[in-house]
Amino acid sequence: MEVFTEKKTFRDFIERHKEMGKKIGFAPTMGALHDGHLSLYTQAAAENDLVIASIFVNPTQFNNAGDLAKYPRTVERDLQLLKQTEAVDTVYLPSVEDLYPDGLKSKSYDFHGLENVMEGKFRPGHFDGVGTVVEELLRQVKPDNAYFGEKDFQQLAIIVSLVEQLQLPTKIHAVPIFREKNGLAMSSRNERLSPAQRAASSVIYETLQKVNDWFRIVTIPEINERVKEIFDDQRGMVLEYFEIADEKTLKKTDFFYKGHDYRAFIGVFVEDVRLIDNIKLD
Repeated sequence: MEVFTEKKTFRDFIERHKEMGKKIGFAPTMGALHDGHLSLYTQAAAENDLVIASIFVNPTQFNNAGDLAKYPRTVERDLQLLKQTEAVDTVYLPSVEDLYPDGLKSKSYDFHGLENVMEGKFRPGHFDGVGTVVEELLRQVKPDNAYFGEKDFQQLAIIVSLVEQLQLPTKIHAVPIFREKNGLAMSSRNERLSPAQRAASSVIYETLQKVNDWFRIVTIPEINERVKEIFDDQRGMVLEYFEIADEKTLKKTDFFYKGHDYRAFIGVFVEDVRLIDNIKLD
């Protein structure tokens, strides 16, 4: 497994393999890797000739300086995990200057409203930061296929929109959520939870499963109230948002319309650790 830390050397490597006609699969991460990340590379390895990973904690997608400072950074451990999977051929560890040659500032994007709801509503500028670094990485890596997890479903929708608008020659693949044994969606932020908090956080997925059971049987306003009541009873947890939204537009709805696909989205603070999850309603 090759590791690149310089943009020029990495660019030359990419050009060589493109000239050889290699099909490239890619999944960018912010490190603190877990089995959910590794599942991206397992799928990529089955569909590409060359699999590339990147690790970069992107400052511009954090609207909370404290959250950025506390974000786990475990590069050596991450490299060891990637090597053990035998699915990743190459790892790119770019510097800030490699991805922000004109200074640490986000571009401004119009994602047709996708960026203004849920995560975007509570994290101003977040998706401009995501778009900026993903665009630059896709331009440098030039992958045929790129893989993103459905845990960050809104981010996935944003990236699909980005690729379509910029007409980048990359196909975006959605990979199902990978969960811990108690149902908690795997996240790098889980590392900041105590064992007791990690166990208690299973209520997030349990609640989403209940929502799926209530779907089409109970009205959405009543579902919203039931979810609120569940988290009002949880010690040390604060419900930031819960929404049932159209999968394509991400616009929340108060009624189920025939022919539309819906998904339930949730954001919860467990003390100072912010967790998100979602579930397709069937």
